[in-house]
Amino acid sequence: MAEIEIIPTNTCPPDYSELARRSESFSTFAPVIQLDLDDGVFAPVVSWPYHKGQWEEVETMAKGGEKLPFSETMKYETHLMVQEPVRIGEMLAQMGCARIIAHREVFKDAQAVTNAFSKWRDAGASEFGLALLIDTPLSVLDGCVEDCDVVQLMSIPTLGKQGAPYDSRVIGRIEELHKRYPELIIAVDGGVSEKNIADLVRAGARRFGIGSAISKAANPADSYARIKALAESAIV
Repeated sequence: MAEIEIIPTNTCPPDYSELARRSESFSTFAPVIQLDLDDGVFAPVVSWPYHKGQWEEVETMAKGGEKLPFSETMKYETHLMVQEPVRIGEMLAQMGCARIIAHREVFKDAQAVTNAFSKWRDAGASEFGLALLIDTPLSVLDGCVEDCDVVQLMSIPTLGKQGAPYDSRVIGRIEELHKRYPELIIAVDGGVSEKNIADLVRAGARRFGIGSAISKAANPADSYARIKALAESAIV
């Protein structure tokens, strides 16, 4: 059985310096963080490296072998809320990102998913997954779920902003996905908190991308520890 992972989200940093600042804060208590990136197309928010001049910045960093801050001691996964995930995924893999999750909605077909995973593997990443919007049917995973190390179900209606309301419909989606693929790691992202973490675990989820419940807490490290304890105690 997969272990519980509580993963603080570095949500849509506007620039590289802010990305580094948040990662430094999370690195003091979390072994894994999720880097959320938006392109302003698939999701309405624009993050690094999609502001003017930043794409060239990340290309130079990747080409020069520069690593994401603290990636030597902390694992990065990235949630790519972008219309064109292949190239940015390659560059992040070159920069030390171990896990890459892109949205199934942006891929033409299952073969396109396989091709993207292959490119990210060649660039240095080791785990790959697909994310699904709350209203996307689980059937879109047919033909490609076998290639996934994880499937991430969104539990909010709007991407890119912390604090969006939690949508409890995700519970049924987790249960259905877990029933279909009992060995698959199911992640949940959006609105996860101390109030709902136990229900999500009991439904079958084991990884959780958590934004404001950790980053906006008075003591983020304490919040992380409490949420993790609640999640672990809910495993049956």
